[in-house]
Amino acid sequence: MTIQQNAASFGQPVPPVERPKEKAHVIASDAEAIEVARKIAAEIAKDSSKRDRERIWPIEELDAYSQSGLWSINVPKEYGGPGVSYVTLAKVIAIISEADSSIGQITQNHLAVVGAINTVSDEAQKKILFAEILAGTRFGNAFSEFGSKKATEFETKFEDAGDHVIVTGKKFYSSGALLAHLVPIVALDDEGRAWYVIADRGAEGLTVIDDWSSFGQRTTLSGTVIIDKVKAPKTHVVPGYKGYATPSADGPIMQIIQAAVDLGIARAAIKETIDFVKTKSRPWADSGVEKASLDPYVIQAVGDLQVRANAADALLERAGHAVDRAVAQATPESVAEAQVAVAESKILTTEIAVLATNKLFELAGTRSTLAEHNLDRHWRNARTHTLHDPVRWKYAIVGNYYLNGVNPPLHAWS
Repeated sequence: MTIQQNAASFGQPVPPVERPKEKAHVIASDAEAIEVARKIAAEIAKDSSKRDRERIWPIEELDAYSQSGLWSINVPKEYGGPGVSYVTLAKVIAIISEADSSIGQITQNHLAVVGAINTVSDEAQKKILFAEILAGTRFGNAFSEFGSKKATEFETKFEDAGDHVIVTGKKFYSSGALLAHLVPIVALDDEGRAWYVIADRGAEGLTVIDDWSSFGQRTTLSGTVIIDKVKAPKTHVVPGYKGYATPSADGPIMQIIQAAVDLGIARAAIKETIDFVKTKSRPWADSGVEKASLDPYVIQAVGDLQVRANAADALLERAGHAVDRAVAQATPESVAEAQVAVAESKILTTEIAVLATNKLFELAGTRSTLAEHNLDRHWRNARTHTLHDPVRWKYAIVGNYYLNGVNPPLHAWS
């Protein structure tokens, strides 16, 4: 079941949601994570087109997803979590994103923050926050700022107030914040260092506005977050800057999740292309064949798409292994290898997502553009999500590493 927001709610503040009454399931193995992802994806896929077309929030789908245990898969085993590999985590995100890339993206920052907590938090903080995550708590995000000159710059700040901090600022691109239970806010201390101030979604002064108007990724539950003297306990103030002050896997973790979302979009587009060509498309008049699926040019084009998607999948898995090595032992060498491997993966996942969603219409024909099919959602989603950071800079990172031995910069985009 899905619940549609009233059109009048657009541009308005949205009240917080209740936390789950029951604890979330805890997944026991990598194999179970893949199995659960496939089951959840099968349900998510049923109304994904309708949700996109009518801008329906995936409320019950999101609850089922987060309660399934897939939102705690990178909580380490020593804290009671599954501690699955990042190879598996990327596979899970790709599976979910193939079903609905908006829902796949909602998990993106949550899992990245879980990874950051593992990198930078002390033992006491890890125990507190990992226990919340294992119980089924969902993180949204309030990272990026609309008016800053660069994505890496922040104006939101917090001040020390004894056993808590007080944070003030304004955020945008806040995927998942509308229906989150906790909202990690990137804020600067008086030394200019960036922390994750994890505030309660219902905290006084924290307002999330339903104003995400992009033509793609329409139901990522994003919007403007207004932070007006919001209080957060120091137990929930995470020194995120430490993940980039010295080499760590935090950047590659952020990036590999994004690459997995794009691979999911590409797979969905290729699947729709094959189905449409086989069941609805007409062969070209000069082709001499009875079915569009027998057109040799269509056959070649589908083969090309599938090869590129498989290559992107292979590089994503290779990148996952590199991230796992950097998590296990973060050195300048292992982290740089992970950054470069993920950058290579993101190049191919970006390019196949855009190519596959464009080729869909070329191969399926004019009738594939009819509104009743809503196939343009795949192109809109690919074009929107792949803009998180420019792939042209991924080529620069890779080339500079191999040619000049220059390690990539340490931040969330590399």
